[in-house]
Amino acid sequence: MKAAGIILLILGIAGTLIFGIQAINQSESFSAFGLDIGISSANWTPVIVSAVVLIIGIIMTSSARKATSG
Repeated sequence: MKAAGIILLILGIAGTLIFGIQAINQSESFSAFGLDIGISSANWTPVIVSAVVLIIGIIMTSSARKATSG
């Protein structure tokens, strides 16, 4: 269970970074009335899924530590 948690943790970190950078790069901004307004045309679903995988990996890793130490 700890190994699966570590794998999910690594995949979640990598996915969040990669898809997050892609989503940020797909954003456009313009100025109106002295304000910088940003519009995102990115698909945020992969970022959300990667973050969920990251959280599940953290939970699995921490629960495996509690089970072995207690």
